[in-house]
Amino acid sequence: MVSLAGFWVLYQVQQMPMSDIVVYRAEGEAAAAGGDLYGFTVSKWDLPATYPPFAAVLFIPTTWLSLGVLKILGVLVNAALLALLCHLSAKAAGLRKAAHSGPFLLVATALGLWLEPVFQTFVFGQVNLALACLVLWDLSRPDGARLKGFATGIAAGIKLTPALFAVYLLVTGRVKAACTTLAGFLCTVLLGWLALPDASVEYWTRRVFETGRVGKAWIVDNQSLQGLIARVLHDPDPGLLWAVPALLTAAAGLYAARRVYVRRGLDHWGVLCTAVTALLVSPISWSHHWVWCVPLLITLAAHTRRIPWRRALLAAATLVFAARTMWITPHTGDLDLHLPWWQQPFAAPYPVLGLALLAAVVWWTRHSPGAPAAPAGGRLPAPRAARELSGRSSAG
Repeated sequence: MVSLAGFWVLYQVQQMPMSDIVVYRAEGEAAAAGGDLYGFTVSKWDLPATYPPFAAVLFIPTTWLSLGVLKILGVLVNAALLALLCHLSAKAAGLRKAAHSGPFLLVATALGLWLEPVFQTFVFGQVNLALACLVLWDLSRPDGARLKGFATGIAAGIKLTPALFAVYLLVTGRVKAACTTLAGFLCTVLLGWLALPDASVEYWTRRVFETGRVGKAWIVDNQSLQGLIARVLHDPDPGLLWAVPALLTAAAGLYAARRVYVRRGLDHWGVLCTAVTALLVSPISWSHHWVWCVPLLITLAAHTRRIPWRRALLAAATLVFAARTMWITPHTGDLDLHLPWWQQPFAAPYPVLGLALLAAVVWWTRHSPGAPAAPAGGRLPAPRAARELSGRSSAG
């Protein structure tokens, strides 16, 4: 309550736009009235609809409330989702006692609010926390769980980025779950088409390819690999100079995710690596898309006992997600494209950290077996290969 009160005081001092809630409500109105979903713009920034038609259908209930009530509700719902994300993160990281601890969840939620990606999600009234909860809950379930992957497909139908988790399931040998993810995604496409056939044709044949419609890729708000490269090269359209590194990063990120799953048996780390990879290779990843910092920080905190490099990574990651350095660098007008070399890391802290994390995971998994150190409050699962060998020996 103290943390939310501080947020409210800050809101009174400097009005926060919550502009994405305005867009969501306009999408819901267009979907309900059968209007031109991709022809309108709202707010003083002339923001258009950028999500698939299925998302617009989900936003129809937002039209039943006034904008003022909707903004208050958005803050309260995001606060509850942040607490849920902390719970799911602690549970997935092996901290089961903490995951069900009221004091832990209250403190984690209060502090998590002030991490820059989470704070920006509140400021804009975004749905990032809901999507992260949906994916993390789904993929944290045991292999073979009923319809595992379907909820992830639903998330991909709202925003396309979670679709990379289907590839992660595929490269880790869980073909059924990957197909279930695809089925969930196709269900959203079908429902969107049934409700809004014209908008669906327009989106899937034209709008989905208009990445510039989302925003300018070179501004510091964009914490993807493309944003970093565009600013480093002082080029608003780096083209192949971005596309090739993005493809290599996608391959390297999925490679790291597969290695940590196969060699260490740590599916949660594989999910985190995939999330970071998706954020890196997406043409645009606004800073508030990086709400995966919450499970990342909780996982690092759980796995730091007696391992100095992980403690250092935890401290560095916490500093990066709390410091807001991208907003300190000159970024008025087109100054983002004219930053000197020494300011580039401060303008792109999240992609720099993401690349470092993937490299650290590959280095950590360079040798096969050997169970990782146990976190406080619980044991990590043994490496998958070791568990399977143990099972075969017992059966024999």
